[in-house]
Amino acid sequence: MDPALARLVERVQAARAGRTALEIRGGGTKAFYGGEPVGEPLDVRELTGISRYEPSELVVTVRAGTPLAELEAVLAAQGQCLPFEPPRLDDAGTVGGMVAAGLAGPARAAVGGVRDYVLGATMLNGKAEVLSFGGQVMKNVAGYDVARLLAGSLGILGVICEVSLKVLPAPVARATLRFEMDQAQAIRELNAWGGQPLPLNASAWWQGTLAVRLAGARAAVDAACAQLGGERVDDALAAAFWDGLRDQRDEFFTAAHARVAAGAALWRLSLPPTTPPLALAGDVLVEWGGAQRWLVSDEAPQRIRDAAAAAGGHATLWRGGDRRAGAFAPLPPALARIHRELKTAFDPDRVFNPGRLYPDL
Repeated sequence: MDPALARLVERVQAARAGRTALEIRGGGTKAFYGGEPVGEPLDVRELTGISRYEPSELVVTVRAGTPLAELEAVLAAQGQCLPFEPPRLDDAGTVGGMVAAGLAGPARAAVGGVRDYVLGATMLNGKAEVLSFGGQVMKNVAGYDVARLLAGSLGILGVICEVSLKVLPAPVARATLRFEMDQAQAIRELNAWGGQPLPLNASAWWQGTLAVRLAGARAAVDAACAQLGGERVDDALAAAFWDGLRDQRDEFFTAAHARVAAGAALWRLSLPPTTPPLALAGDVLVEWGGAQRWLVSDEAPQRIRDAAAAAGGHATLWRGGDRRAGAFAPLPPALARIHRELKTAFDPDRVFNPGRLYPDL
């Protein structure tokens, strides 16, 4: 067994025997996300390096402690990318943290999320067993797809040790268009455009301005620009804008973080994309064709959750506020039972990240 993995196995065995909780930690860039971290740190950054990369097969296998920036640089050298644009909330982010958090950037609505690109995984469960699931091709699963289950699990099932990911060629052409319109009109236009054969790749509305990114074949992008109109944004400025939005370093998030420091809370709302603007006080940024909305507000948490639920969605406490009651919307009883049973199957002694996903897990 690899020495770094062997050390992790020993730590898990000792924690299980001593009934000690472990906080799985990579770069620590998402410690704010979910419930408050609990337990002794279990650093996985020794599990580093790209195990296998076949550009012609569009598959990369990488160890969980590998810096995300390092992986993306290797892919970019081959003209390839992680199309779901994982946020680099800090330069220290790792591949394991990317999968465990399950977060995606501006292109999520067009290309899918992290889970859609996970082909296989090796994990260390709460019994100190090293398990492998899936493989290196899309059609490799018979039965329960555990590898993709790990995406967004926030480490409550075990330590992600290695993952195989599908990658894609970077788009040949990109263009960003800017329009002036209110939020309601932006949501209507985005959903109308979404029903047409347009190479829509990302969208963002804030304070009366809608930005739309087109990506794909050059002829398709040029034709879409001519059809949609709007103001063409300089490519360098557009790239900086989308990177800033992906990494939450743009103007909206800078202002939101300042308000959070002053006592407000930043919420992430997942809604049906056609949902009209919600009657909630605060500043709103709309992404993913209307399906993801960021809200920085002083409104009562239950009012925000109720408004999202009434629209057919849910609200997640992203930053600020009181996380002791849980950052995520409560699950229906049937789903909560499935979560508990999965936790028991993989981590019966509740060693890993207790309370990080839900208070009782």
